[in-house]
Amino acid sequence: MDFVPTLPWLRRAYGDGLSVSDVVEKVYDRIAEIGDPAIFISLRDKAEVLADGQALGDFDPDLPLWGVPFVVKDNIDVAGMVTTAACPAYAYTADADAHVVAQLRAAGALLIGKTNLDQFATGLVGVRSPYGVPRNAIDPDIVPGGSSSGSGVAVAHGIVTFSLGTDTAGSGRVPAALNNIVGLKPTLGALSARGVVPACRSVETVSIFALSAEDAYRVFQVAADYDPGDAFARPVAAPDLARAPIAPVVGVPDAASREFFGDAVQAQAFDEGVALLRASGAEVREIDLNPFYQVAEMLYEGAWVAERHTVIEDLLRRDPEAILPVTRAIIGRAEGMSAADAFRGIYRLKELSRLAEAQMAGLDLLCVPSIPTFYSCADLEADPVTPNSRLGTYTNFVNLMDMCALAVPTPARADGRPGSVTLIAKAGQDGLLAAMAETFEMAGDRTLGATGAMRESRSEPLDCASTHLQIAVCGAHMSGLPLNGDMKRLGAVFQREAETLPEYRLFALPGGPPERPGLVRVGDGGSAIAVEVWAMPRDSVGDFLASIPAPLSLGRVALDDGAQVTGFLCEAWAVNQARDITDLGGWRSYLAQAG
Repeated sequence: MDFVPTLPWLRRAYGDGLSVSDVVEKVYDRIAEIGDPAIFISLRDKAEVLADGQALGDFDPDLPLWGVPFVVKDNIDVAGMVTTAACPAYAYTADADAHVVAQLRAAGALLIGKTNLDQFATGLVGVRSPYGVPRNAIDPDIVPGGSSSGSGVAVAHGIVTFSLGTDTAGSGRVPAALNNIVGLKPTLGALSARGVVPACRSVETVSIFALSAEDAYRVFQVAADYDPGDAFARPVAAPDLARAPIAPVVGVPDAASREFFGDAVQAQAFDEGVALLRASGAEVREIDLNPFYQVAEMLYEGAWVAERHTVIEDLLRRDPEAILPVTRAIIGRAEGMSAADAFRGIYRLKELSRLAEAQMAGLDLLCVPSIPTFYSCADLEADPVTPNSRLGTYTNFVNLMDMCALAVPTPARADGRPGSVTLIAKAGQDGLLAAMAETFEMAGDRTLGATGAMRESRSEPLDCASTHLQIAVCGAHMSGLPLNGDMKRLGAVFQREAETLPEYRLFALPGGPPERPGLVRVGDGGSAIAVEVWAMPRDSVGDFLASIPAPLSLGRVALDDGAQVTGFLCEAWAVNQARDITDLGGWRSYLAQAG
């Protein structure tokens, strides 16, 4: 598509002269093209948004979200707009922007509208709304995910750059997994909840959907403003986005505590995600996830459901039929609970959390499937409860344990459905999760939501010329290939994709595994060859050089952008018995052809 509203794309386009009015027109054209009225509960008039854009004046690169379109879930207040929480009888007109909305608008973001949700943010399926069911952006037969259904679908379609949801049990992660996008569930208290209709106030947060982890984190940096007006807010650092740590220790569920409800394709996709972790240099440890599951059960089976009851208690008493039957049944359980039940729940949560913490000893983070399997809208018509519960298998425990989480796409499953894993860490580690996400985002042919556009590499390459050496790799050391982990263990970080000058020939050398290419500079008669440029700490280069077998060596490689970098070269004598694969243009093309 010619309009890819990621932050890097928009900032480049604005810098090149694209007008904010053009972007607003494209947003509304996209809404009309998609033709799904259930995405929005309230859509702002285009003329109002154009006026907001004109008020921004000339492009201001110092405003991090200048001219960036976004939407918010309709349990978040916007001044002058109706907040419904997907219940018409509950609706009211907000006097002021929610604190988080005000932060984003002050940074230059343009609000497009308010999106559909599972009523009172109670559900993970996205079909519990009197305003219709947003169609899943990838496959309309699949549920869109909830409760932040419209927010997830709007981003996946490329209508907007980012959206706000809320997350108590996974509402900011499940829609991301189902729509091939990123869902950031921040540390509790990092984003103000003032002006947000609560679900479970003590364990919920505003969440962020975006097409990439980088975009989600940069929005988080703007939104993470400590708000003393929110009793649950706390200062949470949002440092500049860093590179992933060298050899992180990552916990994954062991064979006995993995649950996919018979979905072998989903199990395979998760195994492939874990393989990406190992290839990146991470140390993977299997842990028992059962204590986490026991925590998860408490969110709806325990007294926390009474928090939801406090929000709609008056409406339940006054007009119970105004609330959907499934929502009423879930929240109505609170009427049989006592204060003693609440305290027993708190004690039990502490006990289970201690058991879970023991499983996390020595780990930097967890990696779990975002969802255990997929469900269709027809499945929910037949059974509105069981699929919803199962979708929360790997999400429900996170907020109760005061952790942050990030759902990130992985290469598509074998059947074409979206792949996704969720990275989970202790409170305050939101930046670590965003850095780790690149391991998955750069794997395979990563498309952005349902837009068809490809994922870009990090928009701001690491500035490390004084401490690192740029190295061009053209074979098994490239991202996702067998020797890439060797690069990362030595601290190398990805910089960019590039091509050589058209003066090289590429050969598939005999031997292996792994197979290796040989790059030879020939001048006339050569071609441009695809490479990756990595930055390696200068004090690691000696160890790297010692690991390179003959006939390969490091020398100077000329790139088509004029750069001269260190890179792999092959001694000319060694190609006599090798296959010339120059016409394929690069090693990945050769591997694809070889099958």
